[in-house]
Amino acid sequence: MSNRYSRQMLFSPIGEEGQKSIRSKHVLVVGTGALGTGNAENLVRAGIGTITIVDRDYVEFSNLQRQQLYTEKDAENRIPKAIAAKNRLKEVNSDVTIHAHVLDVTKEELEQLIDGVDLIVDGTDNFDTRLLINDIAQKYSIPWIYGACVSSYGLSYTIIPGETPCLNCLLETVPLGGATCDTVGVISPVVQMVVAYQTAEALKLLVGDKKALRQKLVSFDLWKNDQMAINVNGVKKKNCPSCGEEATYPYLSYDHETKSTVLCGRNTVQIRPPKKIERDMGHLYDVLSAQEGVVEQNPYLISYTLADKRMVFFKDGRVLVHGTNDIAEAKTLYHRILG
Repeated sequence: MSNRYSRQMLFSPIGEEGQKSIRSKHVLVVGTGALGTGNAENLVRAGIGTITIVDRDYVEFSNLQRQQLYTEKDAENRIPKAIAAKNRLKEVNSDVTIHAHVLDVTKEELEQLIDGVDLIVDGTDNFDTRLLINDIAQKYSIPWIYGACVSSYGLSYTIIPGETPCLNCLLETVPLGGATCDTVGVISPVVQMVVAYQTAEALKLLVGDKKALRQKLVSFDLWKNDQMAINVNGVKKKNCPSCGEEATYPYLSYDHETKSTVLCGRNTVQIRPPKKIERDMGHLYDVLSAQEGVVEQNPYLISYTLADKRMVFFKDGRVLVHGTNDIAEAKTLYHRILG
């Protein structure tokens, strides 16, 4: 065993056998933004055997404040995040097998990506994808580690299929927030704190030390100096459609997908939520007005223009993203605003 891991192996809960175990494992990191890059780098430095990273976006200058694998050159050249991350990670540890995919994760992609995966780490920025990960993890009995951060607030929870409540259980009981980094900002220390919780739990699972898992949902606000660890075992539901006794994995079905359609000849993508909703237009107007860009409203819709893109929001939940025919780009903009 190389001495590059000697300090990690001196930590008795890992040791030589634990290091061998880490070396034999495959982790999937979904999303290579702030949380994804932090976790990916930690795992690669720890000597993970194989890591698969996936993201649909490219590097922008606004990412550099908190997404630690990227450089100004990556932003200038708009390098896809998964590719830029892989390039940097190979420089960190050339002995790790790294698979990078530039794609928008849907059920079909996840079904292919999880082959041989031992653990999934959440690096996403929206609940559409998280609920998809949750159902895939439950269906194939793969542990996954939820993480989220915005402003100075962060939270994390480790989900073990068949043992803990799943994300679908938590959504009905625990407030998990809806703001985004693009609407209220984020500071880098909160990213690093969530990453620390996620990677620590990942290492416990990778060495097989399940008894050491935190077993509680942790949430904190670094600016307000608040921290809580919440026992959520009681929210696990026998009739949960994602993890219950007769699970149907609803978020793997078409009915629960966010629908995206390119409108022919209009350089526009329409995005529609899985279910018809009544959007709070007053709240949305306030959120958009606090951002860069131009906001206009009439009794039927809100128009938000930023640079060369214009988003039109309707009361029934539909959004038109003008200025692109790229569904992945449109969904990225959509989730940046709506979470």
